[in-house]
Amino acid sequence: MTAIAHAAANRPAQFAPYHRWDRNFFLTYVALIWFGVVMGFGGDIQDHIARHKPAFPLIVHFHAVVFVGWVMVLTAQVLLIRRQRQDLHMRLGRVAMVLAAIMVVLGPATAITVETRNFGTPDSDPAFFAVQFTDILAFAGLAAAAFAFAFRGDPSAHKRLILLATLYISDAAFARFLGDGLHALFGDGVLPFMVEAYLVPNILMLGLGAYDLVTRGRLHPAYVAGLLWVAVNQITGAVLYNAPAWKPVALGLIGH
Repeated sequence: MTAIAHAAANRPAQFAPYHRWDRNFFLTYVALIWFGVVMGFGGDIQDHIARHKPAFPLIVHFHAVVFVGWVMVLTAQVLLIRRQRQDLHMRLGRVAMVLAAIMVVLGPATAITVETRNFGTPDSDPAFFAVQFTDILAFAGLAAAAFAFAFRGDPSAHKRLILLATLYISDAAFARFLGDGLHALFGDGVLPFMVEAYLVPNILMLGLGAYDLVTRGRLHPAYVAGLLWVAVNQITGAVLYNAPAWKPVALGLIGH
């Protein structure tokens, strides 16, 4: 009995599912994601209109609606948990699953459609498929794992993975208004590109881990695994983008 008691006393405590600061922390993160979306895509749309560029293809509008819908559902889910409406949260989760599945298909299709139209113009950059495809791959893996944990009744893992998934695909929004300045500062290459493409989402992802260390004294295993998945995809995207051998492959995707 003494040995059993000693082992129990030295066993790491379970990750606390809730902390009183959570309700404001996660809502703040949702607000930061909205800030990135408005600043990035809002500025991009204004620039598109000011330069009298051709209208966006229809699929771009569909993609925008689905992406904004995802962030709106995330916002609603955080607010429902704040109000302790887990019943509605679970029902709305089915909508999130449908949106995630649509995004996984629509993201690459939109990227290929836009690059096909832009080919031969200053906006053409086929190598950027490396980032767009790894973005959606990372999102798919994180979202699928998040939904799996939801079905297993592990809300702590679920919400951290959902947040990581959303932060990852917010890279496009933040890079739209910060990327040029960061590129001028850091230049070309794999590491500079990773800073230019992923700086803000990565700071926010690490901030999530720092928050858990402060409030729980430990990192959630699902967060650690998710962060490793993020790192693998970001490194892959950056290396491919800067690899000369990737461009012919990317061109082949649009028939060139």
